[in-house]
Amino acid sequence: MKKRNPILFFTTVAITLFTVGTGQAHRQWILPSTTVLSGENQWVSVEAAISNDLFFPNHHAMRLSGISALSPTGKPLELKSPAEGEIRSSFELLLEEQGTYRIFSQRKTMFASWKENGESKRMRTSAEELEKMDFSKMEDLKLREFSGRVESIVTCGEPTELKPNGEGIELEFITHPNDLFSGETTTFKVLLNGKPVVGQEVTIIKGDDRFRNSVDEIKATSNDEGIVEIIWPKAGRFWLTMSADLEATEFKGTPVDRGTSYTLTLEVLPE
Repeated sequence: MKKRNPILFFTTVAITLFTVGTGQAHRQWILPSTTVLSGENQWVSVEAAISNDLFFPNHHAMRLSGISALSPTGKPLELKSPAEGEIRSSFELLLEEQGTYRIFSQRKTMFASWKENGESKRMRTSAEELEKMDFSKMEDLKLREFSGRVESIVTCGEPTELKPNGEGIELEFITHPNDLFSGETTTFKVLLNGKPVVGQEVTIIKGDDRFRNSVDEIKATSNDEGIVEIIWPKAGRFWLTMSADLEATEFKGTPVDRGTSYTLTLEVLPE
């Protein structure tokens, strides 16, 4: 039986947790009932899951403890009517402000693989927990840090500006993400730690792929200014994802490989 390479295993697990490409790996998503509303004191229902098929819960719920929502002025919102099941979580948001809201899960995870008394071991943990461990007993220790952001964006009334966070890989929205229409071209800029990224691949997949024989993914690559342009083939809900490596660092004297990912749920309206 072929033995699995520990560090390759952890790299694969990390990427699967935060972003995947075209296969049947598990994908994280946050899906609001709608992304464009008008009027006062509107409500939105939100689902969050990790699934094989896009927007079809069939694997594991995303934990509500890791999900946040911010109003247009940056005010944290309470997750109303929270429910956390085995294959999906759900909650509602009361939109009391006019403008654009962000709903997201952002985390940073450490992956370790090592040998102890000749036995291969591995774990997923936080930097705080890893700090408590005695590295002197961990032979052939390999570390990887992976940070990821999964989000969805909702606008009530007139759209408001969305500013980049400046950390990890993300999008600067030249076209507002709640102003997308079938047949039209959308323009985003890819940023890595606040700077434009040249040659970054972005993958977009239309939801409900469970009911198609092919994934029908869209691939876009950022130009020399970090710009990606996407022409939406039809209306519907889409899943956008991208990932990148970061500069290696050290943790308690041990080298750390680092990666980052970004995933966004988008709603494209009919032209």
